[in-house]
Amino acid sequence: MKKYFLVPAILLTLSFFAFRFSKNPENKSGQGFAVIELFTSEGCSSCPAADDAVAEIAKQSKNNVFILGYHVDYWNYLGWKDAFSNSAYSDRQKQYANVFRLNSIYTPQIVVNGKTEFVGSDKNKLQQTIAKELSMVMMRPFDVSARALDDKTITVDVKMPSSPNDIINIALVQLQAQSSVKRGENSGRQLHHINIVRELKTIDPSTKQPSINFILPGGMTKKDFTVIVFSQNRNNLQIDNAAQVNIQ
Repeated sequence: MKKYFLVPAILLTLSFFAFRFSKNPENKSGQGFAVIELFTSEGCSSCPAADDAVAEIAKQSKNNVFILGYHVDYWNYLGWKDAFSNSAYSDRQKQYANVFRLNSIYTPQIVVNGKTEFVGSDKNKLQQTIAKELSMVMMRPFDVSARALDDKTITVDVKMPSSPNDIINIALVQLQAQSSVKRGENSGRQLHHINIVRELKTIDPSTKQPSINFILPGGMTKKDFTVIVFSQNRNNLQIDNAAQVNIQ
């Protein structure tokens, strides 16, 4: 597990040895959901085990389990630049650190439904937390559609009942990828990833914004992606609803 302390203007590092998709999840009485947010990096030697853990969850074909892989950027300065990294995901991780009152951010980290965080390679904890959330939280109706306007532009429409304290997050998710790492802690390794968040946009339901657009990365098509949408309390960051849709 790799930790990065949150101090003004400086990031200090300390090292520690530390789902198959449903298009629109069926909302049965008592059936919950689990949004799995993995913060990872190709530059972190502890992260491949966490990538494998979420890939194993995906293969189990659980309904209402949504996996989001965020590649943070603070490892890019330590030998290998992760092509999927984005500073926005590091900032999102810092928001969770503040809510959970952590004095550091680290990789690999998993956050489930915005309520529970732990080391991302802890398979037992991951399984137990998913089971708990699937049994406890009932989903609400969530109407999402995504369609390709042309070869590169995707538009997403979202309609749902929401609380005044909610925001809605819309993620453009690349289904899979692999990388041959040449330098850094994973030098010489072939890494495999699933559900990589390529872009995350947030809207405020009170603005009644009808839709948002994404531009696909060069050389890729709509078949390489899915869209995951989830509503989240703007204050405590707990997630209260989620859905996934294929791009038409």
